[in-house]
Amino acid sequence: MVKSTTLKNGVRVVVKRMEGLLSVTIGILVGTGAAYENDAEDGISHFIEHMQFKGTNTRTAFEISDSFDAIGAQVNAFTGKDLTCYYAKATSDHAGEAFTLLADLFLNSTFPEEEMKREKGVVVEEINMDEDTPDDLCLDLLSRASFGDDNYGRNILGPAKNVKGFTREDVFAYKSERYCPQNIVISFAGNIGLDEAEELAERYFGDMECGNFVQRQKNVVWKGGSLFRKKPIEQAHFAFGFPTVERDHKDFAATQVMNVILGGGMSSRLFKRVREELGLAYSVYSYSSHYSETGLFTVYAGVNPQKAEDAAQAVREVILSLKREGVTNEEFLRGKEQLRSGNIYSQENTASQMLLYGKQMLYRNEVYDFEKRMTEIASVTADDVTRVIAENFDFSRASVASVGNLKKAISL
Repeated sequence: MVKSTTLKNGVRVVVKRMEGLLSVTIGILVGTGAAYENDAEDGISHFIEHMQFKGTNTRTAFEISDSFDAIGAQVNAFTGKDLTCYYAKATSDHAGEAFTLLADLFLNSTFPEEEMKREKGVVVEEINMDEDTPDDLCLDLLSRASFGDDNYGRNILGPAKNVKGFTREDVFAYKSERYCPQNIVISFAGNIGLDEAEELAERYFGDMECGNFVQRQKNVVWKGGSLFRKKPIEQAHFAFGFPTVERDHKDFAATQVMNVILGGGMSSRLFKRVREELGLAYSVYSYSSHYSETGLFTVYAGVNPQKAEDAAQAVREVILSLKREGVTNEEFLRGKEQLRSGNIYSQENTASQMLLYGKQMLYRNEVYDFEKRMTEIASVTADDVTRVIAENFDFSRASVASVGNLKKAISL
């Protein structure tokens, strides 16, 4: 059973009741992230996410975490390109207490100077960790090669120089534009009463004031460039990127079926050819990221530096053979079934459902329709998949990123 409502100030609330469970996941989603930042703000969405946990008018940072632990709840947050989410999972009998704590850290954080100083050091170390995690670094470089230095090309963490320079004034100025009722969705998924969830949202968020909301525009341009970072590490990492459809495109489901066939699992073409037959990579896969204006289809591999060129050529050949030969009926049916089952499995996970329903409300202002999703997947034809293969894999527009102890960058 699902219920949605909009509070008088514009906060949207969606509740997915999942009877028979003993827990609930609660999320507060904000329509902001790296893609909405300018150069001076680069990294501020992520920094604010960290700072929200560092003390409120009534609780210290330790008291926040201690209070969640006391009721056996889990709490966390993440920042993306166009979304920031704060969430907690609790047993159903502690749902009200968990929401009270989550609302407190979200609405009443005070951003103490001393905590800001400490947390800047933490975030800078996270940036350093990302720099020392070559697969993450490679994918960050791919985004920048694909979209440039702005919008979806931004690294979510931002540069250390920016993080070190953020002030309380910067934080509150950004929050006043982005952390506004009309840009917030509260999502409940699990065994919680519909009326109880709505009452909790109204009690804590009903009086939230509308700040100075600015619906920032994103000038998204596909660059299709190449970036390389030489590092003295044991493996080489490379990724190819191709422009793909936006999240509301009619070929969204067909693109996902194509992904399953190409690199979405152990029976995929990339896995079978590059890893199993040629032994050129331990990790090789593909995935797609879809945004409101565009998308990025990514093919990634981690390989021996001495075999990097061979592996890159093998990946190219797999993609070209897919374009040339199309998909078999067996691949097509298996791809659809894997996509269908993945969506069904997510129906049994409160965290997945919280995020699914929350995103649908945030991005499209509507309640997620599972049956419609199943129909969209069932309606995909082999001709649809053949068409999206031809439309997605244009090497003249592709981007590439590589990281490792290589003599030169991996090329297309």
